[in-house]
Amino acid sequence: MNKKKCPHCCSPITVRNGTRGGVQLYKCMACGRQFRGKVYLDKLTLWEHYLEGKQTLNELAATHSVSISTVQRLLRGVSIPWRNPVCRGYGVVQIGATYFGRNCGVLVALEASSGRPLYLKHIAHERTSDYADALAWIEHDGYVVDGIVIDGMQTLFTLFDGYKVQMCQYHMCAIVRRKLTGNPRLSAGIELKALMATLTTSDRERFTEAFEAWVIKWDAFLKERTVSPETGKTFYTHRRLRSAMASIRFYLPYLFTWQEVKGMPNTNNKLEGIFADLKRNINNHSGMSRKNRERFINGFFLALGNNPQ
Repeated sequence: MNKKKCPHCCSPITVRNGTRGGVQLYKCMACGRQFRGKVYLDKLTLWEHYLEGKQTLNELAATHSVSISTVQRLLRGVSIPWRNPVCRGYGVVQIGATYFGRNCGVLVALEASSGRPLYLKHIAHERTSDYADALAWIEHDGYVVDGIVIDGMQTLFTLFDGYKVQMCQYHMCAIVRRKLTGNPRLSAGIELKALMATLTTSDRERFTEAFEAWVIKWDAFLKERTVSPETGKTFYTHRRLRSAMASIRFYLPYLFTWQEVKGMPNTNNKLEGIFADLKRNINNHSGMSRKNRERFINGFFLALGNNPQ
């Protein structure tokens, strides 16, 4: 055994394996590949390790026995352009956006069944037109969109009026939780929180019936008004509770579309999970410039397209 690491898998378990042209050869006992004693670092191999997000630049430099400046130079030499793929076939589309700081985000559309990326766009702010562009691109080569899963931007439900649309049930619960808090004190709020806990295991008829029963029961309570001592004007006493009720009313027609469309998920959890993996990897490389972050995101989703979930 020796201390020379394998350049392919970074395993330290390597053995001498003869010579060729006076150059010592080594064999990796982990991956079985052979390499020369003096190895020139391949920038694409380095990029793959960098993209995994498990090592910092300092750790990558130590692993490959080079300086940090060499790692940075090789990484800058990797061009990772993103091209939205040609979309053919049919399926349910999950679409949403996430942000990495001020004015820096990415909008992504995935095929729900395979998890392959269908569309990506770097954005500063979420706009309805960005979602319209995404669907236009996905459909322009004949892809048939069976349905769409989105997470709450109300204008999108008007934009996608011609499609089968599912509101992410997880985001629906999160919206109500923000309005009620995690520990509501009013009896009406406690009951509504309990009702929302049944959302993912209920169907349209049962949930709608239970919600309407809650509205009738607490109707007088929700209409209570308070007089402002400063202006003398009145306002609803339980405004946050009424806001939660109004949100449920708006999204209710879209909460159970998944039961009507084959293969449609009831949440955007797959997309949110991918966003979480991406952020975890990016956070391991603090101090990224905007350009490098966009390049990293492109590489992440290109790799995902080659190995869909």
